[in-house]
Amino acid sequence: MRTAQLLEIRNIEKRFGGLTALADVSLTIRQGEIYGLIGPNGAGKTTLFNVLTGLYVPDRGEFEFDGANLVGLKPYRVAESGIARTFQNIRLFGNMSAMENVMVGRHVRTRAGAIGAILRTRRTRDEEAAIRSRSRELLAYVGISQHAGALSRNLSYGDQRRLEIARALATEPKLLALDEPAAGMNATETAELRRLLEKIRSDGVTILLIEHDVKLVMGLCDRVAVLDYGRKIAEGKPAQVQKDPEVIRAYLGGALP
Repeated sequence: MRTAQLLEIRNIEKRFGGLTALADVSLTIRQGEIYGLIGPNGAGKTTLFNVLTGLYVPDRGEFEFDGANLVGLKPYRVAESGIARTFQNIRLFGNMSAMENVMVGRHVRTRAGAIGAILRTRRTRDEEAAIRSRSRELLAYVGISQHAGALSRNLSYGDQRRLEIARALATEPKLLALDEPAAGMNATETAELRRLLEKIRSDGVTILLIEHDVKLVMGLCDRVAVLDYGRKIAEGKPAQVQKDPEVIRAYLGGALP
């Protein structure tokens, strides 16, 4: 596995009024790894994702991705830089087909402008054909090509999760940030998700994973960080983190699975 540094987060702080959601959080994610981020509800995990993807601007600290400082960039600029994400609550376009949802994600890599779209130039038509072809490939990649024409709202929960991942992959990310992708899945769906994430990593995409399924995290991730009340309380290999007294305390005094 490659070990070059891809994402460096330094002393990130984010406040909402009198609430400190993130306090002096620092992480380093290496190229080619699956990095887990766990912690109790309200620990600040999704807030950190929102900072990294441009939805929030941190009150203090910075982060560099692939050598560039992305603090303050709009979400679409962050996506162009190579970070794609999914959301804790599924955010698909319910009245659009699975194919169309993936095509929306692909447009971040298009070059034809508004004039070309209006005039229907050859370049625009060729680009649209390429978008459709790549979207079809991605639906097959995540295992739902049979649902290409179905409205996304009609897909099963697990397939909607897979569709979100396909849409994120359509942006050609270097880092795929997944916010609880196994939430609501049964054991079979979770096992299929694990195989998909391993395949994505083997194809060169680094993964940052928020997940409450601790068994999945500990079996899948190369390294894990734990947040509690907005602070990082542990970081390391899964076997180390799993035995950390502070981590056990954060999970209400119960031993981790």
